[in-house]
Amino acid sequence: MPNQLIIGSRGSQLALWQSRWVAARLAALGVATEIEIIKTTGDKITDVPLAKVGAKGLFTKELEEALAERRIDLAVHSLKDMPTEPPDGLMLAAVPEREDPRDAIVGARLTDLAAGACVGTSSLRRAAQLRGLRPDLRIEPVRGNLDTRLRKLDEKQYDAIVLAAAGLRRLGWGERIAELLDPAVMCPAVGQGALAIETRNGDDAAAAVCACLTHADTLACVEAERAVLRALGGGCQVPIGAHAVIENARLRIRAVVASPDGTRLFAHHSEGDPAEAASLGDALAKRLLEQGALQILESVYGASQ
Repeated sequence: MPNQLIIGSRGSQLALWQSRWVAARLAALGVATEIEIIKTTGDKITDVPLAKVGAKGLFTKELEEALAERRIDLAVHSLKDMPTEPPDGLMLAAVPEREDPRDAIVGARLTDLAAGACVGTSSLRRAAQLRGLRPDLRIEPVRGNLDTRLRKLDEKQYDAIVLAAAGLRRLGWGERIAELLDPAVMCPAVGQGALAIETRNGDDAAAAVCACLTHADTLACVEAERAVLRALGGGCQVPIGAHAVIENARLRIRAVVASPDGTRLFAHHSEGDPAEAASLGDALAKRLLEQGALQILESVYGASQ
């Protein structure tokens, strides 16, 4: 067992909470850690909607470079930020138990917002589904860390904002949630609410101790969700959602592909053995493509080129 590990983390309040949470779990296993803060491309670009930036790994690339260069021993990510395929030489070593994967609306319940109300979100997935649910709303981008977005709401720049419930709860702001949006109404992002711990291939000591933090049911669920995203070839510039749960030893997964304007949405669900999580997600994605989701993906990819 390693004596000490260096954890790479983004510098935001939420990222540091997540890295400290992992550090505490490793300390309970007898492993000392220190946290190295690394600024990512996504942290530097704060005035452009993520969907317009278009690059994969906006919040992971610099952390993965530090890992490959042995400046850190492990990186802690929000799993939804991770591309579905790790770079050569790196591996997903652990996925701890997931927080609430749902989206949350802060400021007002969705049904209580007046026609023309301004709702802030940095997510094309959320914006597309909101437009489908409430085409009368004005959807505007909002960037920045969680506290920055909440401050903009408090300054009345928006009537409401939509955020991940997990981040709000982790930072002690759960009481600000006006409404938790049911996954059947607002399908979450792939991996939302889950953490990912990434290590180097061949660093068996670090990988082994990190693997102790894996939660088997969470891992199966996110494997199914990530298989959907992998098969669809999506990233943050495409409105794709997937949400899996395990109940009564069965994995149930629902996925959606929406047009950015919210006028078209293809949804499908499937269930099966959690041991076949990746195959279930892959098959579900193929059904969505057959339904007509391919047309949306082609139009979005074409427009972004």
